[in-house]
Amino acid sequence: MSIQNVKLKICSPRHLLTLKEFTSTEIIELLDVATHLKKFPSKYSDALRGKTLALIFDKSSTRTRLSFEVGMFQLGGQSLFLNRNDLQLGRGETIEDSARVFSRMIHGIVIRTFSQKMVEEFAQYASIPVINGLTDMYHPCQLLADLFTLRERFHKLKGLQVVYVGDGNNMVHSWLIAASMMSINFKVICPKKYKPNTEIFQEAQVIASKNKSLIQMTHGIKGALAGADVVYTDVWTSMGQEQERSKRLKEFKSFQINQKLLKETPNAVFMHCLPAHRGEEVTAEVMASDRSLVWEQAENRLHVQKALLINLLNNDKLKR
Repeated sequence: MSIQNVKLKICSPRHLLTLKEFTSTEIIELLDVATHLKKFPSKYSDALRGKTLALIFDKSSTRTRLSFEVGMFQLGGQSLFLNRNDLQLGRGETIEDSARVFSRMIHGIVIRTFSQKMVEEFAQYASIPVINGLTDMYHPCQLLADLFTLRERFHKLKGLQVVYVGDGNNMVHSWLIAASMMSINFKVICPKKYKPNTEIFQEAQVIASKNKSLIQMTHGIKGALAGADVVYTDVWTSMGQEQERSKRLKEFKSFQINQKLLKETPNAVFMHCLPAHRGEEVTAEVMASDRSLVWEQAENRLHVQKALLINLLNNDKLKR
């Protein structure tokens, strides 16, 4: 299989802000391209020759930064890592003006920040692709890698049973979108005070019902993992919530993923988007077990994001 033989609509969608910009068919096509790139990593070393990607990061990063910078390098392009304080954005220049300047000089932007509104405003005024590298509301790039990892493991997505345990955060929001679109059954197990966004949850339920899958939420952990194919968790305290850490450690204590809990679902794999706080949301024993897919998830960020970059940037007809 070659990239040319995959019916991927180049530059459609132009932006990746939540994941809803893609159809389920386009997501599958993107995963097909990522599979090919993973198998033949050097075959497309000139795919993005002459292209430049800006990385505007307000939040610290390991996997997002590595995958985009290495991905651009492996595809023949280059990247520019920029902190908001390095830009006039940090001195009051409007997003509208910055987006228009970026659009005149580079080919795409990855933004990793707190506010979803900032990413969407950049996309509103930019004439180049804008990629959400993480906000407090969504993390679509991680979800693409997660879907890729699950398809590698199970050779399918439709009908899988994914159970997420922990905080109703940006990862849950992105999982709600992805699961409902891809006919995955998804259950959130979280404390009552830490539920996901109600509007996103209800929207996912509507989409899932059309795709014959199930979106559920419960607040009790006992027995809730039974039948799961995948058990997923994330940190209990996200970036920007550090002042709540002590309180959250107490309120999430019973939601830890450990070997005792996983006995409820002996055939399930374990996933975590990283970084992990071992001894909090997951034990070191689970992280190191043969059920853990965390390192595959991390590596697959590179392959999927290379496919995404080709999809969004490899189009000389972009309006400049």
